[in-house]
Amino acid sequence: MKLGLIAGNGKFPFLVIEGAHRAGVQVAVAAIREETDPEIEKIADRLTWVGIGQLGKMLKFFQTEGVEKAIMAGQVKHVRIFSNAIPDVRMLKMLLRVPKRNTDTLIGAVAHELAAEGIELIDSTHFLKDQLPEVGTLTKRDANDAERSDIEYGLEVAREIARLDLGQTIVVRDRACVAIEAMEGTDAVIRRAGELVRGKLTVVKIAKPHQDMRFDVPVVGAPTIETMIAAHATCLCLTAGKTLMFDREEMIKLANRNKIAILAV
Repeated sequence: MKLGLIAGNGKFPFLVIEGAHRAGVQVAVAAIREETDPEIEKIADRLTWVGIGQLGKMLKFFQTEGVEKAIMAGQVKHVRIFSNAIPDVRMLKMLLRVPKRNTDTLIGAVAHELAAEGIELIDSTHFLKDQLPEVGTLTKRDANDAERSDIEYGLEVAREIARLDLGQTIVVRDRACVAIEAMEGTDAVIRRAGELVRGKLTVVKIAKPHQDMRFDVPVVGAPTIETMIAAHATCLCLTAGKTLMFDREEMIKLANRNKIAILAV
């Protein structure tokens, strides 16, 4: 089998390729010009660069490479769709059919276009199951009573915004929402919360109630903890089994050094 990879930004696409290679699977990469790290050229078996709006070019590349299954990995900033994308004919036809342009609808529409060409979009964590946390406290320090109270409140709010496909992350203090994610991404939300309120912030990042593991899976890593440190956030709550933890060992060590609690629920 040759795997097709739609690669966005960050480490996620690199880890998928490494996991696929360990499983003996070759990877044909459609790299998003506006997002993907050029270093990916060094490890991809085959690669083409596509603009955000070049759906037709991507599909043709996968067909030429004999791809039957594909994975989406790495963020494509939602805001780019409104500021950078110049759609080709295939993308334009797709956009005219979608009733709204939130994350699930847009990526679901791309999945439909792949299926129309005989390409199955599969679970983006297929080669990375060992990086999904189990339920429990992952750091030396557990959440204190105040943080657990903020988590309880934060989960209620976070599940609702996730259900509405508005974002995956909220920041809470004293059972009040300090910041809610929209298009800007997790780190930007945490930074904004740190500018609004100093210290004792709890970050809640969750999967959607019916998370489609083929796309938009929550991702955290060492940079998440670095951003929390700068914002004086003290606790991070994740969805067990559905949140990818990149640089897990480094992430937990950094959290432990800074007395940040990480919980998977």
